[in-house]
Amino acid sequence: MPKERGEGVGMLELERITARRNELDTLAEELAKRLTEVQAEREDLVIAERVLHRLAEQDRAVAEAVAPTAARVAGRPVLLIPHRGGTGDEAALPADYRKILAIVRAADGPVQVRAVGEELGLEVTVREKLEPLRAKMTKLADRGWLHKRPDGRFAARSQA
Repeated sequence: MPKERGEGVGMLELERITARRNELDTLAEELAKRLTEVQAEREDLVIAERVLHRLAEQDRAVAEAVAPTAARVAGRPVLLIPHRGGTGDEAALPADYRKILAIVRAADGPVQVRAVGEELGLEVTVREKLEPLRAKMTKLADRGWLHKRPDGRFAARSQA
């Protein structure tokens, strides 16, 4: 009889161990599935964070290129990039704007921002390097110094 009793206790313990192992296997599967979901969401957040950083950098670059449009002379606001009709004198433009204007005028026809960037020695393969230049060229077009074509290229206006 002691043998039977020992076998009964051993079987009961074996059943408990097997049941607990099954519970733990199920829990491990659930945790592995949840871990995979968490890792995928984390990767998505890392990508979103990178995109937001790049957009913020582009916004800063555009803001830096566009920001210095007004100054004060004798307490009155004046445009740093004057309208062409107002003065018509290129000397009124800052040096970097005069360089841009000269490059566009020297071209055989309408030019892309990339071509002007190459002439200025900018790293044209990086879009963030061209956006400030694009903003300056657009400002020159808005003020009548250049003509911006529908295809995005810029042409010189006649000097008359």
